[in-house]
Amino acid sequence: MSTVEATLLAHVTHTDDTHSLLAKASGECLVRIEWFRPAEFRFTDDTGREVGTAGAEHFIKTWQLTLGTEQGRRLLLTRRGHLSTEWQLTETDPHRSPAPEVLGRVTASTHDAWIGLQQYVVETAPGLDVSERRTVIASVVCLHLLRRPPGSSSA
Repeated sequence: MSTVEATLLAHVTHTDDTHSLLAKASGECLVRIEWFRPAEFRFTDDTGREVGTAGAEHFIKTWQLTLGTEQGRRLLLTRRGHLSTEWQLTETDPHRSPAPEVLGRVTASTHDAWIGLQQYVVETAPGLDVSERRTVIASVVCLHLLRRPPGSSSA
């Protein structure tokens, strides 16, 4: 993970098909991501304390992730359709509420189609606190895992 200017912020390591580690560039753990089948994730800190969750109703073709923050706030990361490359972060379902407040966006693009490398751009509103932004960033790792699971030939 890096800034738009390509400054390295963190890296993701997949330890196996159910565990990933999001760590700062220095190696310090930011969050551990545990994947429960079919599409449930739990985020823990380096002490094992739960700091967030993400879940989806469908595997791979999901259109919405439900996020749970450390403070118990419920957020939704939703895309308009299965071909959409933009996900909106809201507190209410944009498919059921006409104009929910957008708290952020995640845009996915293919960086290298030959090897299937994806790039995700994350934008968040200033109203989100540090732990909520951490949950959003960890959920982007989950989006990628749902789209290209570890061990798959396209990962």
